[in-house]
Formats: sequence, C-alpha cells, structure tokens
Amino acid sequence: MRFKRAHVLLPEDLARDIDAIAGRRGRSKFLVETAREAIRRRKLLDALESRAPAWKDTDHPDMSGESARWVRKLRRQSERARVRRLQKVGA
Repeated sequence: MRFKRAHVLLPEDLARDIDAIAGRRGRSKFLVETAREAIRRRKLLDALESRAPAWKDTDHPDMSGESARWVRKLRRQSERARVRRLQKVGA
C-alpha cells in the first residue's frame, strides 16, 4: 500500500485524547482507522439516502425478471390463502 504524507493540525486536547487511546506512536494508525470508518459510514448513509434503486436488473442478468415473478407468485398464493381463511370463517 502506498502512503501520502499529510500535515494535520490537531487541537491540543484532541491530540492528548488520541495519545491516551493509541499512544504517541499510534496516532497515525488511529487517525487512518477513524477516517476509514467515517468514510464507510458516510458512503453507507449516501447510499441509503439515494433515490437510485439498489438492485438493477442490468447488474444481474442471471436474475432478470425472476425476482418480480417470484414476488408476484408469493403474493397470489398469499391472497388465495387469505380468501380461503375468510371463506372458512364466513361458512
């Protein structure tokens, strides 16, 4: 993995808190891990807030149309079972 040096200014109290957790020699590793976690969380929130569909048939040609047919079949079966239950109660 390649690295890029970055000069980062931290408030003294924050540097002390980080050092208390990671030690002075672990500061960079701690900041890298924390930044990666924050970026992962931000990407996840962006995906959840996006109006773009999470599933695209073009990304899964092996499943094209199968999912929708399966859901329709389950809904028909569920509706038939509901009607039978209602008929038994009304009989």
